[in-house]
Amino acid sequence: MILFSLLPQPGLIARVDAGLYRFDAGADAQRDALPSFALLKPLTGRRVGAAPFEVSFGTETDRHTVHIAMPAGTDLYGTGEIAGGLRRNDKVTECWNTDAYGANERWAGLYQSHPWVLGVRPDGTAFGVLADTTYRCRIDLRNGATFAAEGPAFPVYVIDRKSPEDVLKELGRLTGKMELPPLWALGYHQCRFSYMDQAEGLAIAKGFREHRIPCDTIWFDIDYMDGYRVFTFDKKRFPEPKTLTSALSGMGFHNVFMIDPGVKADPGYGVYDSGLRADAYVKSAAGGDQLGKVWPGVCAFPDFTRPETRAWWAGLYQPFMASGVSGVWNDMNEPSFFESETRTMPEDARHRGGGGLTADRHQRYHNVFGRLMVEASHDGILAANPDKRPFLLTRSGYLGYQRFAATWTGDNFADWGGMRNGISMILNLGLSGQPFSGPDIGGFLMDGPGDPAERSTFYARWWGLGSLLPFSRGHAVAGSIRKEPWALGEHVEKVARAALERRYRLLPYLYTQFQDASVTGVPVARPLFFADPKNRALRAEDHGFLLGPDLAVQAPLDSPGHHVELGWKAVPSLVPGDDDADQAKLEIRPGAIVPLGDTVQYVGEKPLDHLTLIVALDAKGEASGRMYEDAGDGFGYRKGDFRLSRFSARRRDGGIEIRSGKAEGRRKRQHRPVTVLAYLDGRWVKGKGTEGSAFVIRP
Repeated sequence: MILFSLLPQPGLIARVDAGLYRFDAGADAQRDALPSFALLKPLTGRRVGAAPFEVSFGTETDRHTVHIAMPAGTDLYGTGEIAGGLRRNDKVTECWNTDAYGANERWAGLYQSHPWVLGVRPDGTAFGVLADTTYRCRIDLRNGATFAAEGPAFPVYVIDRKSPEDVLKELGRLTGKMELPPLWALGYHQCRFSYMDQAEGLAIAKGFREHRIPCDTIWFDIDYMDGYRVFTFDKKRFPEPKTLTSALSGMGFHNVFMIDPGVKADPGYGVYDSGLRADAYVKSAAGGDQLGKVWPGVCAFPDFTRPETRAWWAGLYQPFMASGVSGVWNDMNEPSFFESETRTMPEDARHRGGGGLTADRHQRYHNVFGRLMVEASHDGILAANPDKRPFLLTRSGYLGYQRFAATWTGDNFADWGGMRNGISMILNLGLSGQPFSGPDIGGFLMDGPGDPAERSTFYARWWGLGSLLPFSRGHAVAGSIRKEPWALGEHVEKVARAALERRYRLLPYLYTQFQDASVTGVPVARPLFFADPKNRALRAEDHGFLLGPDLAVQAPLDSPGHHVELGWKAVPSLVPGDDDADQAKLEIRPGAIVPLGDTVQYVGEKPLDHLTLIVALDAKGEASGRMYEDAGDGFGYRKGDFRLSRFSARRRDGGIEIRSGKAEGRRKRQHRPVTVLAYLDGRWVKGKGTEGSAFVIRP
């Protein structure tokens, strides 16, 4: 039985800024509040006697609670990575990072923790609630929002804004924003558990080129290692990693290799021994190193709360990246323990802290173990290649980790439910501050539907959908059928080719949305209700999503007749085959201009020397759009080496006039040839011109 009592007063209220409030249970709780892992800097403010929110503090048997009352008709979102529908009303989420094998609705919490709720009122105005605790925390949305967390009392921050987008901008300002990723990371990624040797990795790469299916990155799971020892290569199967990465690069491929946190407890293994010398590992309650079994067998685990350990871990990347490694995948970092009833490290294990963090039990630091790991990994990757933007993918995370890593949604099922969850999980991650995420295309577990015809349709629709999500990667568990596109039959191969060709044509627009997310914190993939936050009929729609502000993606999933009417225009065919019934459909917002490139097999195959602009005029006969460009990697953009171009269109003399407006950045305009596809008087018309010069297209 849960014992619940509300204090008679709402505690202490401070106005931090306009529309931003901090609530504490009392003076003692405020004084003793632990350092924040979510916020970039501490938030304090002027004490006030009241706020436009009803907040109450209380206790359960083993948890402190905060309850926030909600206006009638409020729709709730966020709570981070969790399976189920987009709208989170009446749901209960447990923030406790878990190795959730088969990540679906049966789990109350998955691999990450986001003690955060976004509320959208009936009139479209919005607010966000952040519970600043790293402890196990239940988010109960059955009657308003109640955060119930173990550990000491914790502060709560409430953001009040005119729109959901404005709330997310403030969340980004408070918790940090994604770094601009390298352009190649926006291409398609191919993975499997595992590509077992250098020859197989190269064969997969050659398969993509031979089948003319665009792809940028080949991934290597744990079997490239020597006995699953991190930062090593198997000498028989991967004897020459530099030769492998160089050969991949010669075909236009980058690579990503996995690094887990568990260090095999094996005397004579250099990484383990260096960790012993650095006294780098988490301690057990009894005082020795905390050991647990994962893929290598018995492992020790770095104590990432220690600055010295993070520096040691970062230093391990220098020789590893020197093998030509492009990107890194941090997995199993909840942390996962195989032979443990709780599937993770004992809660009484000891972290020693430092650098402002106090020594404490694992119970406090569990949810930020992965967050601290990716910070150290990010620092190491950047130090190893200071002229390149780090690409790092993590399974575990905590609110604010988007500053260091992208993510995927873990071990999903190859079933229709896994496909549906792929959309809602990505959207709620975006609404919780993480814009760069995606599910395993095709589903990680199982082989898909048993009926051959249904299986073909299933995988075709997965590629149609997955090709348009922010992070686009195919993956499959060991022992499952081959899931490379050409291995799944002629129809799947054809649909996958067209879907990925369309993604690559969209890269100028997609990269612009990533740049915007890195500046504003607004996600790349957004719920359909962002098209009109006042339209309550859109609030629960998760058969599709917005890709940036100007494109809507309508996915057939397992109910292809489902269509959400936005009043937008269907985008004309961009590549042969993208009008197949199993493809996701694209629609453009009236008033928008969307820039496209040419069809390529990988990022950098050819320069962006020709533009296509899709133009949809609004009711006033006008449209506008933007396109961001830079070197695609490195940090020159921070010193002005970029160009943010603006385009406008308006009706003129029975046609449409296209203009290039004032640009930002010091990159010069290229005066490229431009093809325009414009919706005019009920049909799509085509015209040509030159970037930088005004021109008119006519029917």
